[in-house]
Amino acid sequence: MSFRTIVLSPHFDDAALSVSGLLNALPRPAVFVTVFGGAPPNGRAPSAWERLCGFTSAAEAARERRAEDARACDLLGVEQLVLDNPDQPANGVRLAGLADFLGAHAGAATRILIPMGIGNADHAQVRDQALDALAGAGLPAPWIYADLPYASVVPEWGTEAAAGALAEHPRAGAPIRALSCAIAPCRAPSLKGEAWVAKRRAVLAYASQLAPLATDFGEVLAMPGPLMHELVWAARF
Repeated sequence: MSFRTIVLSPHFDDAALSVSGLLNALPRPAVFVTVFGGAPPNGRAPSAWERLCGFTSAAEAARERRAEDARACDLLGVEQLVLDNPDQPANGVRLAGLADFLGAHAGAATRILIPMGIGNADHAQVRDQALDALAGAGLPAPWIYADLPYASVVPEWGTEAAAGALAEHPRAGAPIRALSCAIAPCRAPSLKGEAWVAKRRAVLAYASQLAPLATDFGEVLAMPGPLMHELVWAARF
């Protein structure tokens, strides 16, 4: 099957947090592809984040987060696809299934969205390997989305100055400055009305993540608040 819109989500919830508002303006059929969605190695203890979410084991976390993602995808009207990479540090490791999926399901008319990598090394790894796969297969350059809620660290978030502020930020801007391709901001929607309601419903499906996110990012679900703004760059090979 060829999709018209493919959104690469490093972990369950990243795509919904970052671009589910923009999704309504993109062609269908659409799919969220979670790259680090595989089962953990047998016996792996829960990570610090998984413990904050209340999970008693890594296996429970993987199972329940996949179910949350299925509910969010259903609410947004997109397909759910999960690649078999366990959610654990994977620096330097080739991500299983990513290049194969893009080669098999993306075409010249496909809109592909990938994470910028702000705030999380796993996100940057997905971005870099996706860029390599797309360029190697002769597929169109993607749109690159600002990872939320991490991108909201700049006070200019939600304004026309957000892209420039992120690029100059000493920490959040590091993945932007490390890009090997040219980019330009192309979409910066501010969500209102039903668009915000739809995004909020999808984000609420990831119930296990909300309390830790609020601890780290404050009023993450507030209106107005950081999730009401999204930012996308167009890449050029």
